Amino acid sequence: MFKKIGPGVLVAAAFIGPGTITACTLAGVGFGYALLWAMLLSILATMVLQEMAARLGIITRRGLANVIKEQLESKWIRFIVAGIILGAILIGNAAYEAGNIGGATLGMQALFGEDFLNYYPFIIGFLAFILLWMGSYKMLEKVFVGLIFLMSISFIITAILTKPAIFSVVKGLLVPSFPRESLLTIIALVGTTIVPYNLFLHASLVNEKWKLKSDLKDARRDTVISIGIGGIVSMAIIIAATAIPINEVTGALDLAKGLEPLFGGNAKYFMGIGLFAAGITSSITAPLAAAYVANSCFGWSVGLKDWKFRLVWISILFLGVLSLSFEIKPIEIIKFAQVANGMLLPVIAILLVWIVNKKNVMGKYKNTLFQNIIGFLIIGLSILLGAKSIFKVFGIF
Repeated sequence: MFKKIGPGVLVAAAFIGPGTITACTLAGVGFGYALLWAMLLSILATMVLQEMAARLGIITRRGLANVIKEQLESKWIRFIVAGIILGAILIGNAAYEAGNIGGATLGMQALFGEDFLNYYPFIIGFLAFILLWMGSYKMLEKVFVGLIFLMSISFIITAILTKPAIFSVVKGLLVPSFPRESLLTIIALVGTTIVPYNLFLHASLVNEKWKLKSDLKDARRDTVISIGIGGIVSMAIIIAATAIPINEVTGALDLAKGLEPLFGGNAKYFMGIGLFAAGITSSITAPLAAAYVANSCFGWSVGLKDWKFRLVWISILFLGVLSLSFEIKPIEIIKFAQVANGMLLPVIAILLVWIVNKKNVMGKYKNTLFQNIIGFLIIGLSILLGAKSIFKVFGIF
């Protein structure tokens, strides 16, 4: 089974970052089990989109940005779309990398204390650098399987120890509800799960793992299993957060503090391991995705160890460590990244559904009617998410 697990693990690791942990914690503290259905919906939508991206990668043997450029006939439209993609992914991932490293730092703080707090970002940055510099795809895959396992065990044990009400959990999963003032939290849960750069990452990584069209079945199984595990982890965080006896939560580590009265100081160790694993995986996948996008947009067609590919991920990683270490808060850059990602999600969702319906690109592997129905529903959701992200930056919503 483990031999057949592939890039889906990296995709799952990418969306379970510090942002997802914080959003899930806020959902559990604020609304109990009532928003579990939103996470289930997010996971199913993510599976559908990521399957399309993986199928596109295997059938065309090219990255998503490559295929998009080829299918857009107008030179100006190609230029605008490529600009949005590069802006959102390169600048966006650089802006968010500090948050990823910050999440891993919180995990180390919970595990080892605050004596060497100023050194933690450099340690995490160095670990990510070594794994990306030395690693082949197979090595990265093994590391991520291990980190996902650690993260899953830590969060699931935390959830089980809170002794959740099973009937209430099932009801929260299967019966949609909209508690008062829950809309922004619902959108946050969906927005932290359906990640635009994961579509580019997945379409490129499947070519590192599989070489034949007959491997499509394995790729689909990998996508469903890996993202399904990611969804279980996210739901476990919501369930655990429901038990927190405090109302005000400012970050992911508050989940550990809130659970300490239930089962003592051990809570911070479970959460520390989970946060470290979530932070370090996102710290690796964000620069990696940026490098694949640049590779695809500029038509380099180079491997993991090419200097141009390495230069992109090194830049993203360096900016993340620099921002966190010197407490630089590039708020305008982050705002730009939010606007760019808000524009990118619906644009890429529309382009992806359009391309996987083209017979000259996908042949007999184009979308079925059912996949299109789900795809159009996701496009509607992505437009809502994109508008919310842009409005929020400008203080409209």
